Amino acid sequence: MLSSCSTTSIDEYASNQPQLDPQAFFNGQLSAHGVLKDRSGKVTRYFNASINAYWQNGIGTLEEKFIFDDGEIQYRNWTLTPTTNGYAATAGDVIGTGKAQVKGNAMQLNYVLEINYKGSPLQLKVDDWMWQVDNKTLLNESTLRKWGFKVGSIQLVIVKK
Repeated sequence: MLSSCSTTSIDEYASNQPQLDPQAFFNGQLSAHGVLKDRSGKVTRYFNASINAYWQNGIGTLEEKFIFDDGEIQYRNWTLTPTTNGYAATAGDVIGTGKAQVKGNAMQLNYVLEINYKGSPLQLKVDDWMWQVDNKTLLNESTLRKWGFKVGSIQLVIVKK
């Protein structure tokens, strides 16, 4: 028997508190702590990150530095530009422009990320969900897909300092 997959809509979080205001939450020094999982759900890597976030003329910048448990260091700089429906999101390893929507305590960001996989570039579709838990804590869950199949996920917490 086949069952259809249901997708969660950002609208389901519209009345949830605290209200996520990206310009307020993503402002100042933040830290992130998380794991990468393979398609079976097994944790394959751990990481900590420092994030310097600020807004100028209504445009947000998140300067991220990731340190993985194997010693690898990665950098990503996000730019968030307000649109009529949320934010346009760009970064050096993001193909095109990601689209973010915010409702209630939630933010959903969809984008295509290019990673290095076994020496070759690989593009993954990312469905990124964030939920603000309190004034200083945001939970983040990202699902990574290739050709429509889940190939991994990322879970992390972001904490305002």
